[in-house]
Amino acid sequence: MKSPLTIGTRGSDLALKQADITKRALLRAEPALEIEIQIIKTEGDTNQSPIPLDVVGKGWFTKEIEQALLGGAIDIATHSLKDLPESLSPGLHIGAYLEREDARDVLVSNNNRILDALPRGAVIGTDSLRRKVQILALRSDLVVVSIRGNVPTRIQKLASGDYDALVLASAGLKRLGMEDTITQYFEVGDMTPAPGQGTLALETKVGGAELQKLLTAIQDTDAAEASNIERSYSLAMGGGCKSPTGAYAFREGDQWVLLGMRADSSMRIVREEMRAPLGESAQLGEMLAKKLLGN
Repeated sequence: MKSPLTIGTRGSDLALKQADITKRALLRAEPALEIEIQIIKTEGDTNQSPIPLDVVGKGWFTKEIEQALLGGAIDIATHSLKDLPESLSPGLHIGAYLEREDARDVLVSNNNRILDALPRGAVIGTDSLRRKVQILALRSDLVVVSIRGNVPTRIQKLASGDYDALVLASAGLKRLGMEDTITQYFEVGDMTPAPGQGTLALETKVGGAELQKLLTAIQDTDAAEASNIERSYSLAMGGGCKSPTGAYAFREGDQWVLLGMRADSSMRIVREEMRAPLGESAQLGEMLAKKLLGN
């Protein structure tokens, strides 16, 4: 196997932390490995305009990294799974999914006020339409505005007083050691996460049997199954739905459970749950998407 192995990643504090998590997982499996980390800037890093809905999940944070993989400049790309398009570039695949961190969204607020305690007209920062419509469904009297930047930058903007609260992913805050900033955890039935939220995906070139053997050794099987269910749901929803969607799959006893969310054209939120026995969940995401789309 090539030595040293090169991991490609974005340059934010969180992305570098995620690359380090990947590096440590690889070294636990193969302590003699030499591993380098290479920072790659993506369009999502350099373009600070609000992210258009029609490009969410379409490579906004991944295109340049995939080009580096295809060109051989890096061997493994570490991604937040929710940033990856449902269909990868030809010649690439997800070689492994690492153990999932807490998938929930959270509220971070000034004065540690939970959502119900915020005053009318309070300003909430998020750059996710999925989060926006769900927050407004819980509190229609709030004002939700766009905020960009990495996690520490957003926290600094909150402290400056431009916002009363932020909605962020629990996983990112926990990985950065910033769990103490969390004011409130949202249950998935109130704020359904983005498909793949909290999961790290390791993308590589197709082939490379020796590298794939290593990646298989570090894969978390439950994270892989949940990811496949959620991504199949997202792919099926993308075929007939440009409105915000969310999905969360988890094991419960001898079943897989999938909670799916979509907002209709009037931004009314619809949620449905569907179950399948272990070993029979391959079509779960597609079936629930068809139900929510009325097919």
